[in-house]
This record gives sequence, C-alpha cells and structure tokens, in this order.
Amino acid sequence: MAVRISKTLLVASIGLLAAVIVLNNLTDYNANFQYIQHVLTMDTVLPESRLTWRAIASPQLHQIIYAVIMVIEGAIALLCLGGATALFQAIGEDGVTFNRAKTTATYGLTLAFLFWFVGFMVVAGEWFTMWQSADWNGQQPAFRFIGCVGFVLLYLNLPDHNLET
Repeated sequence: MAVRISKTLLVASIGLLAAVIVLNNLTDYNANFQYIQHVLTMDTVLPESRLTWRAIASPQLHQIIYAVIMVIEGAIALLCLGGATALFQAIGEDGVTFNRAKTTATYGLTLAFLFWFVGFMVVAGEWFTMWQSADWNGQQPAFRFIGCVGFVLLYLNLPDHNLET
C-alpha cells in the first residue's frame, strides 16, 4: 500500500507543479512572456552567432507560442492530477486494476517529459541557442523538471516485486 500511495502522491506533485506554472504564467504574464520573447528573438545570444537566422521576430507569433506553451502545461496538470485521482481510487484494488489506473498519469508524465525536454532543451536550448544567453537561459530549470518528471515516470511504471502494484 505504501508504494501505491507514494506513486499517487508523486504523480499529484507533478500535476501540482504544472498547475502552479500555469497560474504563474497567467498571473504574471509579462514576466514570463519576456522570457519567451528573448528566446525567440535570439536577441541575447552571442553576438558572433551565425544561427540568428532562426529568430522569430513576430510579436503575434510570440503570443501564439506562449499560449500554446500554457495550454500544454495545463494539459500536463490535468492529466497528472486526473491520473493521480485515478490511482487514488484504485489504491485498494488488485494489481491489474491499479496498473490500468496508471494510464492517464503515464500520458501526463510523458507529455511533461517531452514538453520540457523537446520544448526547452531541444527547441529553445539548441534551435534558438538559449544556452548562449546569460540572462534568459532556462535550461537548468528545464533539466530539473525533466529529472523529476523522468524519475516519477519510471517509478510509476516499475513493477513491484511484492505484487503490490
């Protein structure tokens, strides 16, 4: 039972993280929007960079991309919190039922991993060379999210040798 409770709470924690991120993006829109603008315009990368042809200067596209980011973060929150609810409801059930209850959480955690890895490490970090910016480099926070989410995703889906999960 302890392993099931642990898995449920960790999935809920990732859902809570995503929900708070969405709340922060909505309530402090401009602060986080500036981050998106600087990354997309590549205005703080190394001056000699030969990759700035990739920059997106359109303020309308910045708004759209920021909205898409918030929608994805919202989906992560809903999937993880919904997944945690399903896990909680199945805590006392047999192993097959509990394993089936992992589906929504697995989707949410996978989306979170892909979002922070592909979105922030690959696209922002490498394509828009965010790593070159001293002020607008979000790779370290993204990597922390990836690590936490990856751990929870693996832990959730580990088989339990005590047949508890």
